[in-house]
Amino acid sequence: MRVKYQLLLIVPLLGLVLSGFALNDTFRTVKNNSFAPGEVLQYKVHYGVINAGEATIHVSNNIQRINNRPCYQTSVSGRTLGSFDFFHRIRDTWTSYIDTSSMLPLRFHRNIEEGRYRRKETTDFNHQNNTVVVNDSRDEKKNQVFKVPDNAQDMISGFYYLRTLDLGSFKPGQTVRMQGFLGDEVFDMTVTYRGKTTVETKAGKIRAHRLVPKMPKNRLFSGEDAISVYFSDDENKIPVLFQAEMFVGSVKVDLYKYNGLQSRLNIVK
Repeated sequence: MRVKYQLLLIVPLLGLVLSGFALNDTFRTVKNNSFAPGEVLQYKVHYGVINAGEATIHVSNNIQRINNRPCYQTSVSGRTLGSFDFFHRIRDTWTSYIDTSSMLPLRFHRNIEEGRYRRKETTDFNHQNNTVVVNDSRDEKKNQVFKVPDNAQDMISGFYYLRTLDLGSFKPGQTVRMQGFLGDEVFDMTVTYRGKTTVETKAGKIRAHRLVPKMPKNRLFSGEDAISVYFSDDENKIPVLFQAEMFVGSVKVDLYKYNGLQSRLNIVK
């Protein structure tokens, strides 16, 4: 009888232990119908009336694996052109490996070349422990560990997460709040939905949702609502236009070419 009683105690105890491991390995689930491997978006960067550069946002053709989890390899690259390239050459590439089921970053890498400034940095996310490990080429100290909040994003994965939201159900003034990590600190991001509009791009007139991320006080951007991002009003929800009001002038990043979309872009004829 005593053995049987002990077994009856062990069974629920074992269940608790196993459930504890399961909870530690649980990621949130986010449904994504907006993008897939092979998507390529190309942009022109305008400073006032000057064509200052170009940028590409790309989802790799192949699903990658980080820590044995499938993930999208997404990248944003930018470069200066013409006179801007002569005075301040920029060759930046930012790469995020985003878990396909949770839309959370597993690894983030940035390679910065701006003038004489160089920086290579890799951040590995551990969402079970809410930590990140950072390796920075500028610092002899490697494997720096930082605490992060639940569901922390990086700069790229946050935008892809926004694309999974049902923006068509949003009301003007509605906000989305996220927390992320960059460099060596946690940042808060509040994005406000400003409604639908039609924007002019080099790819055509496109119906779009306008979202405005709240900017902290800084010496670069003019005011909290200095940046507007326009996502296409269709299943793709691709960023078709970025506008930024800076103290030294206006910058516009304008879609001109795209491939690999999941559905037809909502172009106004």
